[in-house]
Amino acid sequence: MTASPTGSLQLLVGLGNPGEKYAGTRHNVGFMALERLAAASGVAFKTQAKLHGLFCEVGQGPTRLRLLMPQTFMNDSGRSIRAALDWYGLEPGQLLLLVDDMDLPLGRLRLRASGGAGGHNGLRSTIAHLGGQDFARLRIGIGAPSANPVERKQRTISHVLGRFQTSEQPILGEVLAEVCAGIDLIQRLGLERAANRLNSFVAPSAAKLVEAAARSQPLAQLASQPAPDPPASAPASTRPSP
Repeated sequence: MTASPTGSLQLLVGLGNPGEKYAGTRHNVGFMALERLAAASGVAFKTQAKLHGLFCEVGQGPTRLRLLMPQTFMNDSGRSIRAALDWYGLEPGQLLLLVDDMDLPLGRLRLRASGGAGGHNGLRSTIAHLGGQDFARLRIGIGAPSANPVERKQRTISHVLGRFQTSEQPILGEVLAEVCAGIDLIQRLGLERAANRLNSFVAPSAAKLVEAAARSQPLAQLASQPAPDPPASAPASTRPSP
């Protein structure tokens, strides 16, 4: 991964679907991250028709960032991103895409300088409209609905368009806080050094769940083992007299 020069990050794009119907769904975690970042800076998103999305700016001078939430629906995200790059005269190397990833467990992040779509329609659209894969993306784990490939395929749509469970909310909050901290690191230190932290991050609440499951596993294994056979009755000649 090539380190980005300090200040080269200019445009943050969170992927998701527009409207209340999709608000808070796993597929919209990119939107959630930008909304958290904007709220921390006390700014609000406004509709920008020429960008086909909701837009705002945070920071000033060399640390200013443009935040974009495409409103074109996930499958056509690239049209909005292309419009933003063209309007502001930016290159794909000045872009960071925030996107959900079903191959990562909830509580984990993965920062990459480039790469393929990995089956994600928003990434596929972005690659098509930008004419290449050379743009940074921060994948935000949302977990898979099942480890079984057949069941996973059957449940993918309901999973990504479903909302996070109450038990997942603490993990989600920790992840979004780390995303915001990671964006600051990327601005100050570049992609490579920021990746050292982000790619090793595990949300504390998620780590506790893993530890609890590991502690309970031996007991579960013991409980699943068949009970030993009862001892055979002693031969009549060796039985004690009544």
